[in-house]
Order: sequence, then C-alpha cells, then structure tokens
Amino acid sequence: MTLPALEPSPAEVVLELQGPFSLPATLGIIPRGAMDPTVRLAADRAWLAFNTPGGPATLLLRISDDGGSPDFAWPSRPATGYGSAALAGGNPSALGSTVHARAWGPGATLALRGVPALLGRDDDWSGFDEPDFQATLPRLVTETRRRHRSLRLPATGRMIDAIIPAVLEQKVTTIEAKRGYRYLLRRFGQPAPGTHPGGPVPVGLTVPPTGAEWARIPSWEWHKAGVGPQRSATIMRALRSAAALERLAGLSAVDAAGKLQTISGIGRWTAAEVTQRTHGDPDAVAVGDYHLAAFVGWALIGKPVDDDGMLELLEPWRGHRQRVVRMLGLSGFRKPMFGARMTIQDHRRH
Repeated sequence: MTLPALEPSPAEVVLELQGPFSLPATLGIIPRGAMDPTVRLAADRAWLAFNTPGGPATLLLRISDDGGSPDFAWPSRPATGYGSAALAGGNPSALGSTVHARAWGPGATLALRGVPALLGRDDDWSGFDEPDFQATLPRLVTETRRRHRSLRLPATGRMIDAIIPAVLEQKVTTIEAKRGYRYLLRRFGQPAPGTHPGGPVPVGLTVPPTGAEWARIPSWEWHKAGVGPQRSATIMRALRSAAALERLAGLSAVDAAGKLQTISGIGRWTAAEVTQRTHGDPDAVAVGDYHLAAFVGWALIGKPVDDDGMLELLEPWRGHRQRVVRMLGLSGFRKPMFGARMTIQDHRRH
C-alpha cells in the first residue's frame, strides 16, 4: 500500500482554553469502543486519524499544565493503549488549559483548523451553571457537574465518520457493532500519516475510509463484518451524496438532524448519536436507545420509563438535555440489573 505523502515537517498550533479541561473526558465520546483504531486516548494526550477535504491527517493533542512547550519526544516503541483502557495507568489529574496540537499528512492544515471545535472551546455551559437553573436540577446532576467541570462537548464536524458507526450500532448489541466496525476499518482503512517505520505516529493508527471508499465496499464484505443488509443498505443510501452529507456540518444541530432523518433508515436515535459528536449538540437525546430511557427513569424518579416518559422528565431542561444525560452517565448511578438482554447475532453464518 502506498503511504500518503507527509508534509516536510509537522504543523503545530497552541490553543489556550479558559477554565479546567480534561482531554479524555471531552474526547471520550468519539472512539467507538476501547479498540477503535482511529483513536488512541490517554490522560494527557490523544492521537486521532481522519480524512479532511485536503486528504488524510494524523492529529496529536497534548496537554500542558504550565503553558510551556510539552515534551514531544516520541515513544521508543508503539503505544498500545486504546480508549478508556489507556487511562487506567495515566494521570487522572492531568488537567490544563493549554493544548498543543500537531498534525501530519496532506490534511494537516485543515485538521488543525478544526481543533478548537474538537476541544469544545465554544461549548457554553454558562446557562447550565447559572444558579437558578442549577436549582431546578436533581442533586445527582449538580453534584456530578461539580466534580466534572473539565468536561466539554466536542464537535468533530466530520459527518461520515459519525454516521457510519452510528448506523452500524442500530438494533444490535454494542459488541456486534464495534466488532464489525473494526473489521471494516482493518480491511478498508489506511495507515495514518506518520506511521511508517521509525515515524512519530503509533503503529496501527488507522484513517477510516472516505465516503467514496465506504460506498465501494462490496456486499459480501459487509456480510463478513456481521452487518445485516438493512444496515448496509442504509449506509449506501446515505453515501449517495457524501459531499452533501459533509455539508450538514455547517448547519445547526437541529437542522442537520432533520436532514439526516430524511434518509430512509436514519431516525431520531441515529441522528442524535451523530450530532452529539459532529456538532457538540447539548440537547440531543438518543430516543430509541435500548437502555437509556430506563436508565434516566431509574436515576431521576426511581423507576423505569419509556422514551416518552424520558422526554417528559427531561423537558424542564430543554436546551441542555444532553448535558443532563451526560451528568447522569458520569454520576456512577447504576440501574437495577434485571430484564431481557439483547442477544448477539452472528449474521456472518447466515
């Protein structure tokens, strides 16, 4: 495979953020599971690989507590930690407001341009933190917010990168969806810029396929990935105009979600899962999730509710409903474990 051309030297920017900031808390919503090969996330750094209109890019984000230049010495061997598993050995107090970003590859300049939104620089919690609003919230939410001031809602602006895995997660277990996504990335992704032998980027970091490349995946490969024909057909319909999909990033989250739902097979759940990541939507609620409504019901009123009941409970906080859900998720609350579980289906044997 021909590796993408690298820029003569990596491009770099430094971003100053106001207030506390946690890299893993903010970016933790982006990787699809602990073994997502497009992201490597630790307490003080994150590697991301993705496509831009200018080509593929590798992005490294590093936290510097003192505002000085961080140590950019590359590891002597490839990093192997992924997702939350990589955080166990990290420094959980690695908070800071200075982020150093470096990027490699043809899309490096555009990747750096998206860093402020990716880090949630414009994510405004002031309304949520206003005393009168806080007074309306359950103590479980306010106490969790007090402990997680460093969380921000990221906005990737990358529609296809969010749509594909969201559709793969429709009506199946998380295990099935992540397994299929990893298979497709291994088969049809490409090494991230800078992963050549002796290069600075961790070996195994992968750029996902472009929209055109996803659209060319043959039906039998979707089958091998355990993706049923209904979900693969939805992806094919969405990709009929990949360029138009990416333009949705320039719309408001509400308008983008509405446009997405005009595609057959994409409903409220998928649209919310997308705009939470692409737009940093503070209000998007994943209606139709197999577990979420019951979880919110147990957390707020001590009993399960359906989707309508969940929306009724969250209605007083419209505009910030996703923030409330995120705080509930971070609170440590667990709903009672009983009832039917979804069965893992292996479509590859059918």
